Amino acid sequence: MIFPKKSSVNNTEFNQITKTQSKSEKVVYLVWQKLKNILILTRISHWVKNLFIFLPAFFAGEFFELKVLQNSFLAFLTFSLVASGVYVFNDIFDKHSDRLHPTKKHRPLASGQISITFALFLGVGLILTGLFASLSALGLGVFALLLFYLINNIFYNFFFRKIAIVDICSIALGFVIRVFVGSWATGILLSSWIIIMTFLLALFLGLSKRRNDLLVSQHTGQKIRKSIDDYSLHFVDTAMNMMSGVILVSYLMYTISPDVEHRIGNEYFYLTTFWVILGILRYLNLTLVLQKAPSPTDVLLKDGFMQIILLGWVLTFWIILYTGV
Repeated sequence: MIFPKKSSVNNTEFNQITKTQSKSEKVVYLVWQKLKNILILTRISHWVKNLFIFLPAFFAGEFFELKVLQNSFLAFLTFSLVASGVYVFNDIFDKHSDRLHPTKKHRPLASGQISITFALFLGVGLILTGLFASLSALGLGVFALLLFYLINNIFYNFFFRKIAIVDICSIALGFVIRVFVGSWATGILLSSWIIIMTFLLALFLGLSKRRNDLLVSQHTGQKIRKSIDDYSLHFVDTAMNMMSGVILVSYLMYTISPDVEHRIGNEYFYLTTFWVILGILRYLNLTLVLQKAPSPTDVLLKDGFMQIILLGWVLTFWIILYTGV
């Protein structure tokens, strides 16, 4: 059986529904619960990470060209399908360790609300759909990059995740692949700056996740990740501080680069650095002081301050690059 019956839903909640709603309303409620579990399992909210695919078009000043936007969106959609399939398999591999985690234990597979059999079929279906759609709509280059992303995640699940530093480098590589997917889909050449800054930013975010893993491990007394023994709070905090400085310097050098100024035709591009500094400081504040940054996705979707910073960066970038001010 793919989904459990009544036992998969909170008993008190189910009994309340049974008493107050009609049979058809109960069916709708249970179907919605099942659909919600599928959405959680496939990490639809994590599709925001795949917005990196739009960066080549955005930085090149071609974001609003119809063909470029269309191909970027197709790349985003096909990559998101493959990524969702990968998340399903990640949860299959992590099922036992997730049960030891204070929040991850509520995930559909860890809590037993979705069966392994259904998850396997779902994961394979999503990956194959994404791969073949990319091949037919965007060509062999994007298809090969998606395969590379898939292979990287296979190696991550079996090998890389057990080795400190290598694990976060593998995660960072996934973000770099996203940028290359956007480049291949649109035919826009990538600058070395974008590749470097994407990798550095992804490393920074990966370190923040390992810091959260350390805190959870210390709080619960459970080793929730095999590589966690080779990390320490001192090391992670030092590495995050180092990476934040490197990111800021790299971005500033990018904005004042003569090649960039010549291509953009505007010498005020450096003004966008203001928002990058604020963003880094806010993330450090959330991670090191408030300890409210369990994942970059949660920060982006739930932290209003960070959303304002991101919106400010996008608007400033758009005004400078697209209006010629």
